[in-house]
Amino acid sequence: MRKVRDYDAELKALGDKASLKAKRVEQLGQLVAATGADALDAETLAGVLLDAIGSEDTATKEAWRAKGAAFFQRRGKKGGGAAAIDSSGDAAEPGGDAAGGSGATA
Repeated sequence: MRKVRDYDAELKALGDKASLKAKRVEQLGQLVAATGADALDAETLAGVLLDAIGSEDTATKEAWRAKGAAFFQRRGKKGGGAAAIDSSGDAAEPGGDAAGGSGATA
């Protein structure tokens, strides 16, 4: 006998997944703007990110992480903070895994 599929549940799950992906893309765009990286052309920004992903130097990655954490702490004290980037109220962190991010390399 064939298993009955719940199309409504499947459609809802797909919609939720698409909504999370759209939110993640929006947050990344807000992060780029908040850091001033939107002043860079797309090719330069892509190159910087690709170098960060490919970097094997853990000391450099830790320095980037610390600088990113300090950025969010400074923004939090100015009133807008991470909430301006992450409107959900959760603390936004570079490299967060809401959409399968790579972790410490962002």
